[in-house]
Amino acid sequence: MENSPLHGGTEELLGRALVVVVDDRVSRGESADTIGPLVTELLGEAGLVVDGTIVVPGESVAIRNALNTAVIGGVDLVVTVGGTGVSPRAVTADATAGVLDRPIPGIAEAIRASGLAAGAVDAGLSRGLVGVSGSTLVVNLASSRAAVRDGMATLTPMISHVIAELSGMEEH
Repeated sequence: MENSPLHGGTEELLGRALVVVVDDRVSRGESADTIGPLVTELLGEAGLVVDGTIVVPGESVAIRNALNTAVIGGVDLVVTVGGTGVSPRAVTADATAGVLDRPIPGIAEAIRASGLAAGAVDAGLSRGLVGVSGSTLVVNLASSRAAVRDGMATLTPMISHVIAELSGMEEH
């Protein structure tokens, strides 16, 4: 019988998370961040404590710096939102590839497939990656509310297992 934080009736926290919003307008203060609070809420519902939200422009160096901050800070999960499409400014996947030690393509493919099936076209077109950097799970999501909701619904059942494996607590 599995005795993870999501099973067995206890409400233990799974770990710590950081949200990285990749949005030029929000980073310049031209519009409010409406997606970061949604991701924070969904992560909290999944049993994670969110250390905060970092907003960066769609620039590779800024994205890499935010991801490295999360990994060095020891968070268990970092979720980026935005910059995953096919436009010239969509560089989140490229920046993420530079910090991943090991990709987990199955999770990225599941997020794309479920998003597209749910009608979140940006999720289906996303070049977003999922992988591990150090002992941190890194997940790129497309930026629409539908893509975030569906992506988190797809990811949430896997979070406790991945975090347990990365922390060495999972018995093999």
